[in-house]
Amino acid sequence: MQFGLFMMPLHPPERSFVDSYERDLAQIVLADRLGYHEVWIGEHLTERWENAPAPELLIAQALIKTEKIVLATGVTLLALHNPVEVAHRIAMLDHLARGRFYWGIGGGAIPTDLALFGLQDCTPAQVRERSAEALDVILKLWASDGTFSYRGKFFEVTAPSMDPVRERGFYMKPYQKPHPPIGVAATSIGSAAIRLAGARGFMPMSSSLLAPAHLKDHWPLVEAGAASAGRAADRRQWRIGRDVFVAETSKLAQERAREVLGRNYVRHQYPNRRGTSQMAACKIDPSMPDDALDVDYMMEHLWIVGDPEECADRIRRLYESVGGFGMLLAITTDSDNPEWDHRSLQLLIEEVGPRIADLN
Repeated sequence: MQFGLFMMPLHPPERSFVDSYERDLAQIVLADRLGYHEVWIGEHLTERWENAPAPELLIAQALIKTEKIVLATGVTLLALHNPVEVAHRIAMLDHLARGRFYWGIGGGAIPTDLALFGLQDCTPAQVRERSAEALDVILKLWASDGTFSYRGKFFEVTAPSMDPVRERGFYMKPYQKPHPPIGVAATSIGSAAIRLAGARGFMPMSSSLLAPAHLKDHWPLVEAGAASAGRAADRRQWRIGRDVFVAETSKLAQERAREVLGRNYVRHQYPNRRGTSQMAACKIDPSMPDDALDVDYMMEHLWIVGDPEECADRIRRLYESVGGFGMLLAITTDSDNPEWDHRSLQLLIEEVGPRIADLN
């Protein structure tokens, strides 16, 4: 099993933007030094707690400060953007990274993000359809020979061929061929997105919001998607996100997790999830009222919190309950004392990792 990070990022609104981004970069630099394989950086435009409206800019900064860790968008919200602009931006970033880059994509967006782009009247089905068309445009544009025309329901694109005299025309293709490895984020029960990952050979990524029982159901969807395209699904590609907090003792880990993970959950995640399908995905029993999903519940059933041995046991149980996966993506945290976050990352890979090295 390998370790990576999923950086939404999560910062309390009282944290300045400058401080937030410095903390994010410091964690990425540390993760690179410690040997984490990858870090996915989220995109949100109207979510004040997750203040990363342009993850590519943070990735560009991180590329300069790191040597080995793979940087990734987590995820590009396809429905919100013109696919021609995205195709150029991602291809250029891939060149800057010299291939040390994954492209994460997602088909959803929160209502306020959609409203910002004038898409507030789109139904969820229309958002998915728009996202699928945007992806189709981008992949076909990258695969074209320079002359490209597309007429769809949402987008019309005409790419001029290269004029050999004026040297003008479409030219920007990714560094990696045919394109960067693509990851698909899935947050819902019975996710269509994760089935798509299987069908297209993309990396499936399951959200930290899913209780183990629902998480287990994601892999058969990947396999079904792969089978529909004549592919073989590979569990080593499956990435699972989890909120993780490790400390030297179980007592210390729980105290810090209550303060850090608990603050985010009580002030940000619970109010926004209440009454939604995201809250339902967290429940081990569908009949549970939302009020029962307090910090104690999350600590017991979804978060991985404790000393190194306890966290290793929790990861092992998760691994066995879902039938195996290849990458644990720890959700990055924002403590008032950044050393708590750094120590947790260090203990996870140096003390927890060796205890589960047989999970391969």
